[in-house]
Amino acid sequence: MARGMKTARPVNLSLSTVMSQPLPAIGSITHRITGVALFAGVGLLLFLLDRSLASPQGLDDARALLALPLVKVLMLIVLATLAYHTVAGIRHLLLDFDVGDSLEAARTSTLITFAVAAILTVLAGLWLW
Repeated sequence: MARGMKTARPVNLSLSTVMSQPLPAIGSITHRITGVALFAGVGLLLFLLDRSLASPQGLDDARALLALPLVKVLMLIVLATLAYHTVAGIRHLLLDFDVGDSLEAARTSTLITFAVAAILTVLAGLWLW
């Protein structure tokens, strides 16, 4: 190609429009992201467990921390990621046994996974508050 001629190739790709992913792929990526988030969230849970088991005063300290709105929000995030990661893990286990491995079944199971995780998150929020 001669120098200075323009090509039809895109210069700037919009990842949200040009590189759209199918719903099952989004569910799988979200499953991985929640796994990483859980790794960080376990630190908070272990800290609270350590404080609560250290002494009676530590238990009171842990209760006081759990009463703070920011800690409640963090706990809700950890519980939401745990809910989604668990439900998506069950979905992936079923896929390993060739249950629902067609494209339409994968879309449906992803939607069910999102819905069940949302319901569990709402229940966790009601339990926290």
